[in-house]
Amino acid sequence: MNQGFHRAARWWPLIACVLLAGCSKGPQPGEVQDEAKLAGRDAASFPHAGEDYFHDMDNAIALSPEEIKGRNMWLVWSGGNDRFWTRMSDYTFGAFDLLKVISSHPSLGYSRANRWQYFGLVNEPCFNNAAGPDKARRGLWLDVRSKDCAPDPFENESKYPGVAIGSRGKPLGDGTTQPVGSFYGWGTGIAGLRLFPNPDFDEKAAKAWDAEKYYTDPSYYNRKDLVRPYRVGMSCGFCHVGPSPVKPPADPNNPKFENLSSSVGAQYMWVDRLFIYNANKPEGRTNYMYQLAHTYRPGAMDTSLVSTDGINNPRTMNAVYDFASRLEMARRIGREKLAGGELDNKQFNDFIASGPLTEFFSKADSMVYTPHVLKDGADSVGLLGALNRVYLNIGLFSEEWLLHFNPVVGGKTITPIKIASAQKNSSYWQATEAGTPNTALFFLKAAQPDHLKDAPGGDKYLGADAATLERGKLAFADTCARCHSSKAPPLPASLELSPQRCAGPGYVDCFKRYWGWTQTEDYKVQMRKIVQAPNFLQNNYLSTEARIPVTLLRTNACSPLATNALAGNIWDNFSSQTYKSLPSVGTVTLADPFTGAPKPYEMPAGGRGYTRVPSLISVWSTAPFLLNNTVGEANGDPSVDGRMKVFDQAIEQMLWPEKRKADALLGAKVGGTIDRTTERSVVTIPTGYAPEALQPLQGALHRWLPWLVQKDGDIVLGPIPGGVPVNLLSNLKLRAESDDLGDKAQHVKDAGALLVKLKLALASAPAGASDEELRQHFANLAEPMLELSKCRDFVVNRGHYFGTAEFNRQEGLSADEKAFGREPELSDEDKRALVSFLKTF
Repeated sequence: MNQGFHRAARWWPLIACVLLAGCSKGPQPGEVQDEAKLAGRDAASFPHAGEDYFHDMDNAIALSPEEIKGRNMWLVWSGGNDRFWTRMSDYTFGAFDLLKVISSHPSLGYSRANRWQYFGLVNEPCFNNAAGPDKARRGLWLDVRSKDCAPDPFENESKYPGVAIGSRGKPLGDGTTQPVGSFYGWGTGIAGLRLFPNPDFDEKAAKAWDAEKYYTDPSYYNRKDLVRPYRVGMSCGFCHVGPSPVKPPADPNNPKFENLSSSVGAQYMWVDRLFIYNANKPEGRTNYMYQLAHTYRPGAMDTSLVSTDGINNPRTMNAVYDFASRLEMARRIGREKLAGGELDNKQFNDFIASGPLTEFFSKADSMVYTPHVLKDGADSVGLLGALNRVYLNIGLFSEEWLLHFNPVVGGKTITPIKIASAQKNSSYWQATEAGTPNTALFFLKAAQPDHLKDAPGGDKYLGADAATLERGKLAFADTCARCHSSKAPPLPASLELSPQRCAGPGYVDCFKRYWGWTQTEDYKVQMRKIVQAPNFLQNNYLSTEARIPVTLLRTNACSPLATNALAGNIWDNFSSQTYKSLPSVGTVTLADPFTGAPKPYEMPAGGRGYTRVPSLISVWSTAPFLLNNTVGEANGDPSVDGRMKVFDQAIEQMLWPEKRKADALLGAKVGGTIDRTTERSVVTIPTGYAPEALQPLQGALHRWLPWLVQKDGDIVLGPIPGGVPVNLLSNLKLRAESDDLGDKAQHVKDAGALLVKLKLALASAPAGASDEELRQHFANLAEPMLELSKCRDFVVNRGHYFGTAEFNRQEGLSADEKAFGREPELSDEDKRALVSFLKTF
């Protein structure tokens, strides 16, 4: 066997090259056009819809014509990304299939009737469950529009004509014609997902199409050459529409528009089930991709999953509240320097000539005053740039975007997508840039706080007496307000905390001076008066929007280690010079995932190492907590009672961290829980999805590499035992971080050697080996695997210990973590009073 593996090792460069598409040459960045541009469409041919179709949403707030267009764009505009989401089936080897997600075929085990419980997806009103195959939709089991509702105005292909490319508008040889459709697509019955005719579905594809086999026959639906009749596009609303906290639906499977909010976030979405369409079946759960996605708790996902940075990093889909107060905070501390391609971002000044919105950008010195949108504070080029980047991240101009990285698997040197290329070559991008100012105006008007006092039955949770609330206000002022209030005492001049001094390289030193001041009695006396004022919560964003060093937070370090916005990386044009020049926060203490022993890790500079402060607006409705929803347990119930049950549990774990979930294998040794594989799994690439360069060789590869290529041609990597830390594999560096040729060569050598050793170790396990025995093989390779890890922090629910004894338990911490000093501990009574006050937010 060993001799066979030594022979096999020679194949690794070829296998890696082909699997990661590193050997192919094709279209080059900056030289491709999107489908709309190729079809001769310009941005003006995509007018943003003005129908007030969603009038009852967002508490039926009255909107101007511009704000209506902004909401419509948020909820139904997908900008041609249906092309990308179809290709995602290839990148996940058939595991991800939105056309099946929107279906109700009996073999799937889910339908509109239980879509909320299973997926946590919002059923769009005005649809009924599929009763059977729809002849008008090629035999697919799709939601049917209710006859009691008026037509969807966005489906009007005369007013909003689709892009006539490929087979669209052409006969299919079976007596039918492929529609062109609307550029907004057709409604699917799921908020945020729209259906489009597939331009690749031609006469040959129509002849080969069999809807029943598509649902039931793996040998059919796993064919890489299978062409589906439709593509599914995604709007921003898919990840941001949710049940209104103050007008929750009586039945979450059947909401009315009045029960929905455009800005609360998809707090209940099960992303693992979404990305692995058959996760409810054994073959789905034993797919390692499911094990990876299963680390995404409801309402959280890794937004860098596609343009992967090699770090498993699920983060919550945030509620969007109080843009006006947030922008005011940006005016005070959000000063960011732009240069190069960063200056290609549109600013409010490009669309309006006067008024307060023009004050957030200074062309003279290339300064923008901006909120920090992403969890790591990387979005720092202006509000419009942050909105526009989202569209790229969900697949707009995928013709260009996908040339800059290897989707999902990584392993290729990532290069920046240039805004200038999109402005030149993508009509969809140009139309998006033209529309996002209206979306910003919509949020400025509509993204208002949802108060518990305004929710049905909310009063019963607000019974604290005046003395308790006053005690809670004092606890908040002393412990929380320095991060979670946009109202604060004036900064003493002696601290020298001017934006000019503190931006970029000087940030950590300035932050430490600020933190030291907040520990003084002078600060606390002033802050208590501010918190006790009757209008404290009015126009308060309940966040400073500041970037907080992870050495202070001690939360999981994977989000602060994200690399996508660094200089030269995919989002280079969407992060500022100020962000890119941030210094290292120092050394953090991490736990060994096999022994629990503390290990130091020096955080890199250049933007990494920070988490921006989330807002506490409507915090009663947004539990579980922390940036990955790991503190507290989601229950899928959007009612007021359901939300409060989760809030009570989550806030108790936040303030009494000893009550948080402990690790299944190491217990209290690691101070939290590690996401581990739930059962034995493998990485399977069905023969139909094998790279074309390998397909002619699969017979030979099976003879040479039977441990890798099955007799039927499927490529299988595994077995991966249950109980293994998921991030041990998902965070492996597939490429060197350095540009030095010697470092790159050494990394390729080290990575190849590790993969061969890992497979050899697993293959040499005795037949019928238990998971515990297989895990030992992983433990034996722990050091080389950790050396190749981009994030070595495996404990997902640790940190944010303010006001608790855990903050002052400093044994084993680094000097940088200890530098923030000790903090007063809140008594149990103080904590309970603080919780009462938080419920009023």
